[in-house]
Amino acid sequence: MKALVLSGGAGTRLRPITHTSAKQLVPVANKPVLFYGLESLAAAGVTEVGMIVGDTAAEIEEAVGDGSKFGLRVTYIPQEHPLGLAHAVLIAHEFLGDDDFVMYLGDNFIVGGISGLVDEFRETRPDAQILLTHVPNPRAFGVAELDADGQVIGLEEKPQEPKSDLALVGVYLFTPAIHDAVRAIKPSWRGELEITHAIQHLIDQRADVRSTVIKGYWKDTGNVVDMLEVNRTVLEGQEPRIDGEVDEASQIVGRVVVEAGARVTNSRIVGPAVIGAGTVVGDSYVGPFTSIAENCRITESELEFSIVLRDSSIDGVGRIESSLIGRHVEVTPATGTPSAHRLVLGDHSKVQIRS
Repeated sequence: MKALVLSGGAGTRLRPITHTSAKQLVPVANKPVLFYGLESLAAAGVTEVGMIVGDTAAEIEEAVGDGSKFGLRVTYIPQEHPLGLAHAVLIAHEFLGDDDFVMYLGDNFIVGGISGLVDEFRETRPDAQILLTHVPNPRAFGVAELDADGQVIGLEEKPQEPKSDLALVGVYLFTPAIHDAVRAIKPSWRGELEITHAIQHLIDQRADVRSTVIKGYWKDTGNVVDMLEVNRTVLEGQEPRIDGEVDEASQIVGRVVVEAGARVTNSRIVGPAVIGAGTVVGDSYVGPFTSIAENCRITESELEFSIVLRDSSIDGVGRIESSLIGRHVEVTPATGTPSAHRLVLGDHSKVQIRS
């Protein structure tokens, strides 16, 4: 079995962060979202990976390399324009050949991995197997309709009148039967070849299409709220570790990771939280569910339930919460602003805030 990992797309819901960075490489718990998916594939025994890349190809290739650090062999497949998930399957046919494969959306996050699903598919080999989960806003997703026996009888992409609350999770398993299906469909009103249409074609041809409703945690990390929520979930499962320096005037409470080369002085860190390598935290409070990446500087500030990307500084701004702060950002005091702040800052931003 092979894998097809989608790591293109514009990431419009995470702008301005994704103006200068691939959405799949935005970190949660100081590790890119994409890496969690690649690790899940390796754990499931899938080693041959075709990676669909677009405008951010150079950044993705630099981060992933040949895949060997994940125990994978990665082949990069360029997609000039994001023309839909089924289009990705279409252009990857030469790589996939006649092998079964798992298609994994690189900005999706599934707690517990996909090993059980892959094992089940290998044993039963339906023409297609999809993952579903109950969501409160099915209009934002591909939605499945099941009959009384739980059989998939219909799929719709972002329907105005959903027939269920079962959304497709960004992991699909296929036999080579899907190749005829993606060639048979036409672009949707969005101008894209929809994978839901290809799977519906299989259903219409009486192919064996099965579904699994997952009980565990799943998120599409395409927006700031979901990114912060995934960060919270990952941090809750981490083991505490102090490899950097923490002075006697500081207090570390709960599941806190201080990476090697980091330094904490006269500060209080309440976990779960992670302080990246080379980062300095001084005279500050870092609260639960916060990830601070490498080479940052936090001084005379409070930070909670937030993600700070590398090489950024926050100095004397009082309290920041529920925020995603990009790379090379400078946050400093200014007059006339409230003492509580919620920020979404792109890379190389400069913001002045009054504490």
